[in-house]
Amino acid sequence: MEKVRRLSDFTHKLNKTALSGKWGKGLTDLEITLDGNCPQNISEELEYAYCIKLIAENASIRILPGEKIIGSATLKQSAYHKIPVMKDGKIRFPSVSHLTLGFDFALKMGYNGLLKDIEERKLKNDLDEKGSNLLNAMKMCIEAANTWHQRHVEALQELIKNSRAVEKCNYEAVLKNIEHIPEKPPSSFYEAAQSLYFMFSFQRLCGNWSGIGRIDEMLGGFLKKDLKEGKVSLSEAREILAHFWIKGCDWLGFEGSQGGSGDAMFYQNIILGGINAEGKDITNEVTYLILDVVEELKINEFPIAVRLSSKSPEKLIRRVAEVQSLGGGILAVYNEETVIKALVKFGYPLKIARSFANDGCWEILIPGKTAFIYFPIDVFLILQKTLGVAEKTTAKKYGSFEKLYGAYKKNLSIAIDSFNRIADKDFASGKPATLISLLIKDCIRKGRGYNERGARYTVFSPHAGGLQDAGNSLHVIKSLVYDKKTVKLSGLVRALKNNWEGEEQLRQHILNSMELYGNDSKPADTMVKRVLDDFLQLTGKVKERKGVLRPPGISTFGREIEWREKRKASAHGYRQETPLAINFSPTPGSDKNSITAVIKSYCFMDLKRLPNGTALDLKLHPTSVKGKNGVAALEGVLKAFVKLKGFFMHINVIDNKTLLDAQKHPEKYRGLSVRISGWSARFVTLNKEWQQMIINRTLHK
Repeated sequence: MEKVRRLSDFTHKLNKTALSGKWGKGLTDLEITLDGNCPQNISEELEYAYCIKLIAENASIRILPGEKIIGSATLKQSAYHKIPVMKDGKIRFPSVSHLTLGFDFALKMGYNGLLKDIEERKLKNDLDEKGSNLLNAMKMCIEAANTWHQRHVEALQELIKNSRAVEKCNYEAVLKNIEHIPEKPPSSFYEAAQSLYFMFSFQRLCGNWSGIGRIDEMLGGFLKKDLKEGKVSLSEAREILAHFWIKGCDWLGFEGSQGGSGDAMFYQNIILGGINAEGKDITNEVTYLILDVVEELKINEFPIAVRLSSKSPEKLIRRVAEVQSLGGGILAVYNEETVIKALVKFGYPLKIARSFANDGCWEILIPGKTAFIYFPIDVFLILQKTLGVAEKTTAKKYGSFEKLYGAYKKNLSIAIDSFNRIADKDFASGKPATLISLLIKDCIRKGRGYNERGARYTVFSPHAGGLQDAGNSLHVIKSLVYDKKTVKLSGLVRALKNNWEGEEQLRQHILNSMELYGNDSKPADTMVKRVLDDFLQLTGKVKERKGVLRPPGISTFGREIEWREKRKASAHGYRQETPLAINFSPTPGSDKNSITAVIKSYCFMDLKRLPNGTALDLKLHPTSVKGKNGVAALEGVLKAFVKLKGFFMHINVIDNKTLLDAQKHPEKYRGLSVRISGWSARFVTLNKEWQQMIINRTLHK
């Protein structure tokens, strides 16, 4: 594909500054404390609100010459995922992530509309003390957001006084655009984009990390109206969205928040395309303009998932393929038909299911209506305990494969029962999250916050990790121990405990002769599906209890690295020190056939029974998607994924030669971006273990 330059030279210059990490390196280390700044003996809800008030009053304001979108999260503690306010020398309240707030309804109402809802709710006079405190605290949070807005107005007024010519005109345009928002609903596309960013960035400033959600659905109507009335051109709208994207780099360059998992793991995910609650496709000019911006600026701070289906516009599928082919891992795709079926099958109403987004990674939720958390369960380790391979376990004799499998399922059931007992108690901590609760439906009506079952849907999702490794191991054991009787179970267990020492011939036989999950092999895929079906059957016994929904998912999110400590060697031929499968992808190196075979194995599973989702992670060599023919081939992969009823898929277009060179010479590859799981990151900001995880993924051509 030829490089297309649509954006202005100034926007490219601003983008270059953003990607340099200048702003993230300059975050303010401001110590804000409640001590002496908050009344004594007030409720926790009101104390929380005072935290938000102090942040709004004291956080530094940054407005750059020429930028069209303003409102920066400038505090260093916020980038550490903390509410940046202390009391008695400690952070006073925990922050919240893994959610997508109701920016859609907040944008339509404005803060004044939310304030009206609060006042009307208070007039009913049926709230208990906790409910009254919550609503009073919500009101204080809105006042704090207005204070932060007003400080931007005053800063712009001061800049206008001290500026001339073009710079002054830009400041005046920005000031005019923010006069009425976000307090009032926006009346133009430019106001809507700025209002959305103000709401989003204020949450981040206060330490809360939310996804943005369906941005093209939120902004598309405003742009359509303005284009029709001649108030804005497509070129001008593209520039506004580009500046929105550049603002997402506020924390780029900040070091210390995410350990080894990269520099862009801030959960600010975006959803594009798909149908609305009424079943109409919402793909619009905003959808394509954002794809233009991503293609040109290479910003990965807003990981994007595009909702595709069998009815998606051909133009959209082609543009997704074009942008994916450039690498960077910024775009991923949902098959919305499978996702919606999974949600409806679980019990969500159809209209609600159609509005799905993600939680900041790729787990499925209903934006603005969901309090969410998930719980990882290493189902591969459970198998190793069943076999007597894991530490502090004793090998047992199983006279048949079915007896072994029955014992495994029993242990899996025990683990899920344990999860359910934990889920019964969670989301009842009562810890205030008032700023979050303000943008979650039903919290105002119920007079209960995000952590008090105030959301319409409180979700605690059990996530199986290592499920395909468990299935692969069981497939090998069934074949070699019970069917062919090539090796005794006791001998195999001993080999696994000894990390395959002295059994290299057997290990190589397994690695080279047995087809595992990811190769469109019926025996292997059937065994993995059996484990999945039993996991779903067991979790399905308690879909909801004590107000907590429990939709299952499958994930690892990099835990395959840390899980190595407790895991031993695997029966499908991998040594203990090797990280095994990520999410629902094949064990690294085991998928020896085509990319189509991988997708077929993945789609052989009953994915519509996974309402919280799972991911297929793929890596393609750049030569395979080069030119028009390469893009067409990638377009075919996307269509096959939809046709075969996949769920979620992301693709890295990169070759190992580049990745290995980036390990040796990181200074040459500062901008090299890769998809990790639900987020993207610059490769050189990953630690060696995470880098190796990306390298180890099978490279397809």
